[in-house]
Amino acid sequence: MSLKKYEAFVRTVELGSLTRAAEAMGSTQSRISHVLSTLEEEYGFVLLRRNRSGIRLTEAGAMVLPKMQEILQKDRELTELIGDIRSADAGTVRLGAFTSVAVHWLPGMIRTFQSAHPKAELKMFNGDYHDMEQWLREGEVDLGFVTLPAPEGMRTIPLTQDPLVAIMPKNHRLAQLEEIPIQELGEDPFISLLQSSAHDIHRALDNAGVRPNIKFTTKDDYAILAMVEQGLGISIVPQLLIQGRTQNLAVRPLKPRASRTIALAIPEGKPLPVVEAFAQTAVAWVKEQSGK
Repeated sequence: MSLKKYEAFVRTVELGSLTRAAEAMGSTQSRISHVLSTLEEEYGFVLLRRNRSGIRLTEAGAMVLPKMQEILQKDRELTELIGDIRSADAGTVRLGAFTSVAVHWLPGMIRTFQSAHPKAELKMFNGDYHDMEQWLREGEVDLGFVTLPAPEGMRTIPLTQDPLVAIMPKNHRLAQLEEIPIQELGEDPFISLLQSSAHDIHRALDNAGVRPNIKFTTKDDYAILAMVEQGLGISIVPQLLIQGRTQNLAVRPLKPRASRTIALAIPEGKPLPVVEAFAQTAVAWVKEQSGK
């Protein structure tokens, strides 16, 4: 299939003469005439009748004309799309995020990103740390929010340090303290995320030699907040998680301090420009928020 041949035929019909078609294509009348003759030989039927008064479509020519016009239009659209993808103006970003980031960061990041890249599409996958590592390794997502250290084979972009804090009912005995020695968290009923969802928290407890009295385990971050509010136990959570949810909770920093490093992870290789563009937006957005 030769798009140039199609263009020669369509231009000749639309402009009404070989001469004008040649001028529009930067060619010569004889060259356009030769191209049309070659096309007719390939098809085995006549497309145009040529005489002194001009050109006239044959019945067969009238039948193929709209199809050729459609093909040329699709080619123009494809060329435009390729240019958009190369310039990060289009394409799909498959993004993995855990709950606290999905709730408190992504809406703002996505709004900022889409204002600059309105043709881009985002698909969000919400899961825990284990899900994120698996999706990144298997290519299910183009980039994902993780906590360091990240799985091997990933390029990581650190974003922020998110403190871990103790949460408890407001009438809890420990709520009187300005900071909570982590060793004090070993006796009370403890509400825990699954190990795969909270390795930063379990690492902080292990480093302090604390074995919490785990009474409830859940995969849902916000279920922990609700259970603590109801007096069912205490917990350790990332500070980002409780943003806007402290009305019915006592929140205290840990002693010694502990935190998680939130980062973006991108599989090694050459991602689409639109993926890199989202990563740059995320970095700039977090930096702007931390400066407020």
